[in-house]
Amino acid sequence: MQKNFRPHPNSFKNTFCVFNEVSPDAVTGLKIQFESKAGSTYYYTEKGMYRVSNHWGRLANSKWRLVAMEPETPSKTKIGFAAWNEFYPDNATDKLYYIQADFEKNTVNYQHRNNPDYDKKAVLRTGFETTKRIKQIRNLQQLTSWAKHFEEDIDILREKIITELIFTEKTLDEIKREI
Repeated sequence: MQKNFRPHPNSFKNTFCVFNEVSPDAVTGLKIQFESKAGSTYYYTEKGMYRVSNHWGRLANSKWRLVAMEPETPSKTKIGFAAWNEFYPDNATDKLYYIQADFEKNTVNYQHRNNPDYDKKAVLRTGFETTKRIKQIRNLQQLTSWAKHFEEDIDILREKIITELIFTEKTLDEIKREI
């Protein structure tokens, strides 16, 4: 029988968290302890939280992301798990976020400075600054028109420019001028 563990109701306000997708059998036998107006269900355990939802990202006053299983499951509704110590504080004013790019998968995302994997090399930015940089990086990843004036291979250019966007305070224009 599941012990009824219940966190404080305000525990999740203004938080950032990365959930990892788990299989449906992870919540078998657990009792739903909260259901949101949007239809997400929550299971609390002593180790962490399971969330069953068809929407992830910005949630009211929090930023919760799901890392999908590979290969990705076909269902739109996903079950994510996060340990209690993986919920980090979020606000609009502090420099809390750094950017990570995966050049092999051609993806970019942001992480919280409290993440134990943070090596303190990437520049920390506010949420707004991080969003702006990520938009620039995604444009560099997905578009080619920006590279027409350069003679270097586009993949090499992308990696150089994106790396500078992540590890420096230079603007995109400054970086392009230096190349």
